[in-house]
Amino acid sequence: MADNESLGNIGGRTLSKPPTPGDIFFDKSFRFLTRAFTWATIFLLAFIVYKIGGEALPAFSDLGINFLFTSAWDSSEDLYGLLPQIWGTLYSSFLALILGGFFGITIAIFITQDFLPYQIEITLKNIIELLAAIPSVVYGLWGIYVLVPLIRPFANFLHEYLGWIPFFSTRLSGLGLLPAALVLSIMILPTVAAISQDAFKAIPHKTKEAAFGMGTTRWEAILLVLLPTASGGIFGALVLGFGRALGETMALAMLIGSMSTVTLSVLSPADTIAALLANTFPEADRGLETGALMYAACVLLLITLLVNIAGAVIVAKTTQGGDKR
Repeated sequence: MADNESLGNIGGRTLSKPPTPGDIFFDKSFRFLTRAFTWATIFLLAFIVYKIGGEALPAFSDLGINFLFTSAWDSSEDLYGLLPQIWGTLYSSFLALILGGFFGITIAIFITQDFLPYQIEITLKNIIELLAAIPSVVYGLWGIYVLVPLIRPFANFLHEYLGWIPFFSTRLSGLGLLPAALVLSIMILPTVAAISQDAFKAIPHKTKEAAFGMGTTRWEAILLVLLPTASGGIFGALVLGFGRALGETMALAMLIGSMSTVTLSVLSPADTIAALLANTFPEADRGLETGALMYAACVLLLITLLVNIAGAVIVAKTTQGGDKR
């Protein structure tokens, strides 16, 4: 008993005591607010889907599934097709994912594997995180006035000498997929880098020690042991980055060129669903065109939702796997 009392009171300070009525009230209030905000989020998402779906319902019946596989968008003739925008959304996001994913994973490796002094590591990490705080319209302006003039000579050089390759079959006259994808890759870089860092940090230190004990070099341990071990979390980071790219609006609307075309050329103007909504909705009539835009919004919402859910599930399973290890 004396031992228990001494454990409960050391140095005149009580280490444990029953919760007070205030503690109980705070705990119950916090639980109630947490549940309330959780359900409010679910209801808000359901309300958004309900409103957009309700506005899109006339277009669902009039345009049908062919809306997803045709290319015309002519409000004067009531002809609407979303294929170029779906292609542009997926293509620009995929190009951005290749660039942003590569550099994001590389940055995560250099930050977590002791390549840099601690102060430089912290500085680089903060700079990467700050990229996520820059407004989308600022990225768009930077792309127009800095990036496009910078890459145009190189892009036209590629077209002149490698124009027989479908990816460089057109000239970059100004706006296009390439500048849009480059800016988009910078915008998803913080997401990919941050989650990839968490994936590398979740690997037990003994795994790295065991690799070195087997006689591997530093890069062999990273590429052959740590990278495959963290592959689940890295894949989740790429999926979430892809979802972030799919929903980007303002920077894409400013840079991609808003041309309804389906092409492999990264130097050609194109269009995305989000850019179509931003550029067309303010002047749309209240007839079939508005319904078609809402139909397009439903398609974008569905694609983005599925991609983000997949990424969140992958990250959660990877994190649980790291905890078990």
